[in-house]
Amino acid sequence: MRIVLIDDHTLFRSGVQELLQRRGLEVSGAFGDGNEGLEELERLSPDVVLLDMRMPGLSGLDVLRRMRERKVGCPAVMLTTSRDQTDLVACLRAGASGYLLKDMEPDELVASLHQIVAGETVVASDLSGALAAVDQGGNGADEGRDRFAELTPRETEILCHLAAGQSNKVIARELGISDGTVKLHVKSILRKLEVHSRVQAAVIAVEAGICRHDD
Repeated sequence: MRIVLIDDHTLFRSGVQELLQRRGLEVSGAFGDGNEGLEELERLSPDVVLLDMRMPGLSGLDVLRRMRERKVGCPAVMLTTSRDQTDLVACLRAGASGYLLKDMEPDELVASLHQIVAGETVVASDLSGALAAVDQGGNGADEGRDRFAELTPRETEILCHLAAGQSNKVIARELGISDGTVKLHVKSILRKLEVHSRVQAAVIAVEAGICRHDD
């Protein structure tokens, strides 16, 4: 696994780089500036990007948005101290494939990165209930409803399981279908909703009132 790390704190950046390398992961580049890191991404072609949330100049959220504008294909993960639900939702809407906290255990970080590279979206367990706090109503919800109209009944059912935080294996078991079938449905859901991750899909589903978080 090749990783690019973008964090303006030199000591933290060096520590994470050493931690990852000791666990057999390759850090292709480590940058203290968002602009520099962004410019190097296409050349380095990493499997995943770790981004600090708050940096001078170009913030992690800005980097994330520009990655999507430039259609940089690798997943991006926020590694931050911020437990603010507004920050979490903003990052997921912008296409983050993960939102992790800097005080997490090293082995948990490595395991989360493997999940994300495998196509999952990972949110710090302390923040897993944040979907319930997403504001409902407004123009954004109305726009979301139009996109949901394209989903099949089965896709809508699976989307609500995603909004409840269930994995593909759990969804497959509850619906009596294979993991592969669930993956195909999830891929179709993301395409129709024009989002990059399952958590993004869950956020807008809750926001639009399609699924309640406790369904």
